[in-house]
Amino acid sequence: MNYAELSESLRDAMEKQDTVAIESLVVEFQPADLAEFLHEEEVDVSLKILAHLDIEERAEVFGYLPLNTQFDVSEEMTAEGLAQLLNCMESDERADLFNLMDEDRQTAVLKLMAQEEREDLRRMASYEDGTVGAIMTSNYASVPVTDTVLQALDKVRKTAPDAETIYQIYVLDKLHRLVGTVSLRELIVSRPTALVSDLMVSELITMSPDQEQEDASRLISRYDLLALPVIDNQQRLVGIVTYDDAMDVAEAEATEDILKGGSISGLEGSIKDASKFMLYRKRIFWLLLLVFANIFTAAGIAIYEDTISKYAVLVFFMPLLIGSAGNAGSQASTLMVRALGTGDVELSDWARLFGREILIALALGLTMAFAVAFIGHYRGGQDIAMIVALSMVAVVMMGSLLGLSLPFVLKRVGFDPATASAPLVATIADAAGILVYFGIATAILGL
Repeated sequence: MNYAELSESLRDAMEKQDTVAIESLVVEFQPADLAEFLHEEEVDVSLKILAHLDIEERAEVFGYLPLNTQFDVSEEMTAEGLAQLLNCMESDERADLFNLMDEDRQTAVLKLMAQEEREDLRRMASYEDGTVGAIMTSNYASVPVTDTVLQALDKVRKTAPDAETIYQIYVLDKLHRLVGTVSLRELIVSRPTALVSDLMVSELITMSPDQEQEDASRLISRYDLLALPVIDNQQRLVGIVTYDDAMDVAEAEATEDILKGGSISGLEGSIKDASKFMLYRKRIFWLLLLVFANIFTAAGIAIYEDTISKYAVLVFFMPLLIGSAGNAGSQASTLMVRALGTGDVELSDWARLFGREILIALALGLTMAFAVAFIGHYRGGQDIAMIVALSMVAVVMMGSLLGLSLPFVLKRVGFDPATASAPLVATIADAAGILVYFGIATAILGL
């Protein structure tokens, strides 16, 4: 059965309180699918369904739930049940959940956990949110540098059930320092008596736990890694960041940038679960700010009231011109925000990109000017055609250069370049475009 059929059958079994049917159906779900099903249900229903799984399966399904849902469900668990669940969860996932609990709940749960798991949880939960340490896992496969292939494979077999990935195996010295890596394939095809030290790769790409998690995502993507080792100041291996965690970080960062591009700040969790007040609160700040910014556009129009009253035809082209300025600026801004976000360009690249953008914006402006000049001539004659054409070149160049430069300026002063959103660039370009357009018109018409 597919997900829709399983979901319908499970709901039917729940309505009939058919325990046998529920138990047979929940094991047919993929863990991620069952988590999606539980996310739509009430907490008490989720608890009842999870109770039909053994503790390992329960922990796997629980790990796929959104963090806020995990917290809601965990609040209804006993301390003993929650401690058992945390013991079986991935180390990075349980640390995220642990950090949401109040101190009393944390203390009660820690007392019921095994010492090794307790110490690991405390260490993992100590890393600041947004750092590599907050997303790494301590469940990795490692072997001593002095082992033979036969000895290493034996250790991997014993640790494989708890390791998040075994395709890349980390080679450690007696002080737990990372000295190299060896692939599982290399171990399988090598002679049993060969030394791991002769097979390992010692040129490693590593990170420290206090670096930003976005950097880990970029390194994993750039070098096509299955996992990225994380080491402390003494070169000791403290965890790994797997490619699936890196993908989650990349998705979260892309979502954040997209939201900022629409002038929406800090939306957390699913939009389906967001309250009306939270959605209002996250959107109102920039909308109010841009409302007051548009006052400058109105002020620009007021300055040239005499010009407008004598040549009302100019009003016809006003939306077209200021819209073109905003569109050109938004395009340039989007390109630069994404390039800065992915590390494709650096602050030092601004001058070169600015010079190139002048030529590109000039070509764009001339092309668009040629297209609108005919309309200008038709609506108001040769002078209006010249005003519209010159203004189009000027506003497109101005908008493009503004859109390119603003992300660099924001990054230079310590703000997120994504703040140079399309609405912000468009608002600034609108106000400047009005002044440019009517300034050119006043000069040509001799007013």
